[in-house]
Amino acid sequence: MMISLDGFFEGPNHELDWHNVDAEFDEFATAQLRETGEILFGRVTYEMMSKFWPSGQAKEEDPVVAELMNTLPKTVFSKTLKQAGWENTKLVSGDMAGEVRRLKKESGKEIAVFGSSDLAVGLLRQGLLDELRIMINPVVLGQGKRLFQGWDGQLKLELRSDRRFESGNVLVVYMVK
Repeated sequence: MMISLDGFFEGPNHELDWHNVDAEFDEFATAQLRETGEILFGRVTYEMMSKFWPSGQAKEEDPVVAELMNTLPKTVFSKTLKQAGWENTKLVSGDMAGEVRRLKKESGKEIAVFGSSDLAVGLLRQGLLDELRIMINPVVLGQGKRLFQGWDGQLKLELRSDRRFESGNVLVVYMVK
């Protein structure tokens, strides 16, 4: 999850143009995708990603990540989507917790939530997220949607690791207690 220094996940009009991305970040993202066996999305993030990654522009600008994003198994959780047309994508409109529990039993690799802050909050409520990887960008937005918007309790975390990027981004990895 990418956030601003003041904790926003996206700008007030859903902007993501503030993401601080460079070659070092791209290497990190590729390595993370290679460790991933399944990607989970909520509807909004799924619709954005499914428009971009299969496109000729994505394949030209970032062929390695495009290949991984297009070929990795994906699950989109939505009560409103009627179909999921992106390659290797399964649509789940019912029991989110049951599906994630099933995936966790089957998967030999990481299961990742990319984007999808509402989905992440829902999975946290169910006790189904083991780890949070949060990339803090050196920008203050002042307004927008907070990463844990809708979370209404306390969540105890244990710092597992951190990494400073040349760009000023800082990755913090927390285990959920």
